[in-house]
Amino acid sequence: MRFFGLKTCDTCKKALKELAVSGLTPEVIDVRANGVSAEDLRKILSEFGDAAINRASTTWRGLSDAQKESDPFDLLSAHPTLMKRPVVTDGDRWTLGWKAQAKAVWLGEP
Repeated sequence: MRFFGLKTCDTCKKALKELAVSGLTPEVIDVRANGVSAEDLRKILSEFGDAAINRASTTWRGLSDAQKESDPFDLLSAHPTLMKRPVVTDGDRWTLGWKAQAKAVWLGEP
């Protein structure tokens, strides 16, 4: 299991804590410190499309209109902190964010 997020993100911290309580210990990829490989980024975008971009982030608000219009792959490659977090995968299943739907996949919660 791999977990793409930020060490400083409250939602990511909460998700990691809940995963740990459930006995799951994912490999954590800090998108700021470690970056996201091109292969992983392509897979994330194929799973979620441009929904993978966090348009509520301070990074997004700091971009020019031209940057906001650029290709999602190029945008996330240049600014990995723009990725909506967390992205969790076990290779077959992928979730974006940490709401009820993602929790149901990983924690078995309704």
